[in-house]
Amino acid sequence: MTTATRADRAAGALLGLACGDAAGVPYEYATAPYDPQRGPEMIGGGLGPYAPGEWSDDTQMALCIARVAASNTPIDSPEGLDAIARGFLDWLREGATDVGTQTRQVLGALQADDDGPGLAERMTMLAAELHARSGRTAGNGALMRTAPIALAFPDDPERTARAARLIAELTHADPLAGDSCVLWCEAIRRSVADGVQGRPEDGFGLLPAERRDAWAALADGTWRQSALAPNGFTVTALYAALHAVEQTAGDPADSFRAGIAAAVALGDDTDTIAAITGSLLGAWAGATAIPAQRTGAVHGWPGYDGAGLRELGAYIVG
Repeated sequence: MTTATRADRAAGALLGLACGDAAGVPYEYATAPYDPQRGPEMIGGGLGPYAPGEWSDDTQMALCIARVAASNTPIDSPEGLDAIARGFLDWLREGATDVGTQTRQVLGALQADDDGPGLAERMTMLAAELHARSGRTAGNGALMRTAPIALAFPDDPERTARAARLIAELTHADPLAGDSCVLWCEAIRRSVADGVQGRPEDGFGLLPAERRDAWAALADGTWRQSALAPNGFTVTALYAALHAVEQTAGDPADSFRAGIAAAVALGDDTDTIAAITGSLLGAWAGATAIPAQRTGAVHGWPGYDGAGLRELGAYIVG
């Protein structure tokens, strides 16, 4: 059990997300050669190209959710979902440095239609229509941004799970995408609320009974035999991040470094896998355990830095 406070663990979830993201940015799809002897460095570049320490779409989209979670509007209310959807459109217009294929298809269809109530409902409908046409909307773009949802209702697992699925479905209608967000959010929620090392398996009971067979490999541990790259598929992304989390031990600061290094070493969508990994490791250990060299360097849209993320995460859990 961690000795960090609940507020510090909540801050750690956001800071861990951002630090993992910025550490993975330079190596995304091999945009820079990765030297395992040196480990991931926040040197920027990548697909942005990004400045050193700058986070990418993973954290940018997560902050659209986090800012609503820090307001007086519940993120699972119609008004809260509309605010998140509107934030996604603002991000697409103002701050998007990299946009996933599925996310762009959904948001792009709504760029000129973001006024008035019902925006989230329209966005969800478009995502569902895309899924009906293609049958392939289980990318990792919902899972990458899901961490702030786990902070909104830290003592209510059922409500957290419901919110995770609703917000995933704004852009990713495949039930697997919603499942992965439910599972990862429960791992973070338990870590933040109870000071334990929560795991996605903790969320099995929050999945509809008919959905649990889809995650049998997670239940019995055979996911460890799976290929972990390419990892754009939400199930593979969750397994990849969990693999990286499992490569940690000992001192919390060393564990964070080791986990992020393991995530980036898998290759492919390195910023996203490291962001997902960092969100759970940060929730485990707390913000104070994340190396200051990283937290002092991260920054990005919409104008936050590490100190701002620390304050935001702590504020959400009150």
